[in-house]
Amino acid sequence: MASIFSKIVSGEIPSYKIAEDENFYAFLDVFPMREGHVLVIPKTEVDNFFDVDNDLLSKIMVFAKPVAKAIEKAFPCNRCGMSVVGLEVPHAHVHLVPIDSADDLNFTRDKAKVTADELSKTQQRLLAALGE
Repeated sequence: MASIFSKIVSGEIPSYKIAEDENFYAFLDVFPMREGHVLVIPKTEVDNFFDVDNDLLSKIMVFAKPVAKAIEKAFPCNRCGMSVVGLEVPHAHVHLVPIDSADDLNFTRDKAKVTADELSKTQQRLLAALGE
C-alpha cells in the first residue's frame, strides 16, 4: 500500500510543493513545527531513511540545500535545522525547519494548526526566496 507521501508525489493528495526533480519532492508540512517547515522525500518509497540507495542518499542533501537556504531567507531564524526522525510516515524523509535553538526541533511538542491560506502564503514566500 502506498504511503501518504507516495500519494502526494503521484498527485492523489494535494500538497504545497516547494521543489521537485526526477528523484525528490519537497513540500510544506501541513502540521508544521514552525512556519516554513518543509519535508524532503525521495520519490521512491523506502521506509527507513538509511535504506535509501546510496546514490539517492547522497543526492538528497544536494537537492535540499537550496530549499534550506530559501527557508533561511524567507523566515527569521538563526539557521535551517534538519532532522531525520522517520517514525511518523513509513517513507524516508528529511525535515527542514527554521530554528533559533536545538529545542525548535523537539518533535514531542504539539504541532501548529494552520489554515490553507497560511500554508499558501508560506509556500509563496519560499518559492519567491528560491527564485532569488
